[in-house]
Amino acid sequence: MKLYWQLFSTFARIGTFTFGGGYAMIPLIEREVVEKKKWIAHREFIDTLALAQSAPGVMAINTAIFVGYKVKGFKGSLVAALGAALPSFIVIVVIATFFVDMRQNPTVDKIFKGIRPAVVALIAAPLFKMAKSANITYKTIFIPILVVLLIWLVKIPPVYVVAASILGGIAYGMLKRTKNEER
Repeated sequence: MKLYWQLFSTFARIGTFTFGGGYAMIPLIEREVVEKKKWIAHREFIDTLALAQSAPGVMAINTAIFVGYKVKGFKGSLVAALGAALPSFIVIVVIATFFVDMRQNPTVDKIFKGIRPAVVALIAAPLFKMAKSANITYKTIFIPILVVLLIWLVKIPPVYVVAASILGGIAYGMLKRTKNEER
């Protein structure tokens, strides 16, 4: 029972104190589940993020589901997902209740404008850390840049990029295995 509470409270705390959505939560989730709690290894966390991004839904909740499942099975995934979702749900209900009165308030507008740069920084920081963990070097940096350009400028849907990446990874793995067998 204690581990269920730890799953719930860990993800609820992260969900409560993080602005900027799933990408801004990545460093906090990593610190909690990899470094502090040691529920999963760092490499497994990177793989979990890849799965969470590929699965439909909110990335932070998907990550909570995968971590919860790893730690405590199906019930653990439910508890972790509830912990990740509940704070946002409560905040949205409170904001929706009072937003009609606040939306024209210049102070509230300034606060939201002030939060934007911090959110960008919170999203950028884990990207650099993930790039390092994914072994992106000056030789391979063209791949994420190409993907961004394809999605942004050519308007290729991300699902096609993910599918092509899966096929490319399988082909690369098969080619590498064939070369190793020839030696």
